[in-house]
Amino acid sequence: MIKKILTLCVAICLALSANAQGDATARGFTDAASFGFSPDASGGENTKSLQRAVDAGGTVIVSQPGIYQVVGTVFIGGNTTLKFGNGVFLKKVAERGAFTHVLLNKGALTKTWDEHIVVDGLQVIVNGVDVRNFLVYGLHGQIAFFYVRDLQIKNFRCYDLGSVQYGIHVCTFEDLLVDDVIIKGFKDGVHLGTGKRFTIRNGIFQTGDDAVALNAHDYSVGNPELGWIEDGLVENCHDLPAATQKAGYFCRILAGAWTDWTPGMEVQQSDTVVSEGRLYRVQAKPDGTKYKSLTRPTHASGATNLDGITWGVVQTNVTYTCGVRNVTFRDIFLEKPRTAFSIHFDNDKFSRSYYPGAKIPMQEQLVFDNIRVLYDSPQAFLNIATPVDVVTVVNSSLRDNRIRFVSNKAMPDYGKTIINLTGCVFNQPGAMTLLENGVTNKVITLKTSASVETSEKFSAKIISGGGNISVDSDLTGLRK
Repeated sequence: MIKKILTLCVAICLALSANAQGDATARGFTDAASFGFSPDASGGENTKSLQRAVDAGGTVIVSQPGIYQVVGTVFIGGNTTLKFGNGVFLKKVAERGAFTHVLLNKGALTKTWDEHIVVDGLQVIVNGVDVRNFLVYGLHGQIAFFYVRDLQIKNFRCYDLGSVQYGIHVCTFEDLLVDDVIIKGFKDGVHLGTGKRFTIRNGIFQTGDDAVALNAHDYSVGNPELGWIEDGLVENCHDLPAATQKAGYFCRILAGAWTDWTPGMEVQQSDTVVSEGRLYRVQAKPDGTKYKSLTRPTHASGATNLDGITWGVVQTNVTYTCGVRNVTFRDIFLEKPRTAFSIHFDNDKFSRSYYPGAKIPMQEQLVFDNIRVLYDSPQAFLNIATPVDVVTVVNSSLRDNRIRFVSNKAMPDYGKTIINLTGCVFNQPGAMTLLENGVTNKVITLKTSASVETSEKFSAKIISGGGNISVDSDLTGLRK
């Protein structure tokens, strides 16, 4: 009799669970709790349960508040919305060893496009589980996406980023929205690789490294593919002072270029070559060692050692240049005293963005609208170390914040740049260097109009540094 009663109870429970899941499905969503996802479950159980829920596709919700432990990556496919309610946290635990991503799209492993993904309300507790155990070489966000179209990441929170992994990492994308994020810690907040049509908005960042990184080029371990980042908007973001004053910028805007492989060429860590219709990169220790390449890389996938050089296959869509173009930064509030925007080449032991003799990349049409400098420190507003055609700054408020052109001796010609400042407020109560050039023979046109000077003692000057600079300005000290 007891056995029959127990059997009946189990049957009733299963039926109720099935009915609950069926009701949820009928209402257009799946409740992850019906798969066993629970604040009371172990990390291993939760990782399996959430994976089963996400595999169902459609809209998956996690509604019960609590801290949910996870021990591994959950893979999300296309046509899926994963929505977390208020008070829901995913906490990384290393009970089965350290792991990298909390979330990764399924197509990332095979370079297969996933489409129509929404992640809403995710709060990640890193809990010191901060590693680069690559599932995809170069991809290491706490949440990461690679080969994705129509991706929305909304209401994301992470307050304890470590020094290794980015908060959000997206590469090879089309149509990306990152909206309402708070990211704090040591590494990059939102880190993008190649892609087109994106918006990053309503962000609060308190990061030791870059708040936003638009890294069309990158270290070999920094992005899985290379290419242009274009047609984007970054708006209503706050850069807060961080406990660490580590290097980094509010936004890094990184370009690069490389050549065909040739016998006997000298390469170093992160160098890129084109060979047999593919891009290959050197994977080595960042110790400054130069290698002579005598054997052409031709393998179709993975990494192979040739002449003591490890060559990793990057991609088959061949390009020789990359950079950032047609991007607007609007309503940015800068509280952390550091260089705000760096239009950038790397040229160090970790990476040299520009290989000698390559086609020179031109970054294009960058607009800075209503940028507010809120600190008193003589930090650069713009640091420009690559060719860029036009930089437009409008309706912005500056203090002792110069525009600085620098050379890392990567190329012989940095081209012509037009700097256009319109409707800007200059708050420096005295003399300031508005433009400082350090590139020999650099051609610069500087235009300012509708400017406001808040101090009667204000004056602006330029340092030509051996460049050819023409000025048309309404500022005291520069107007004729």
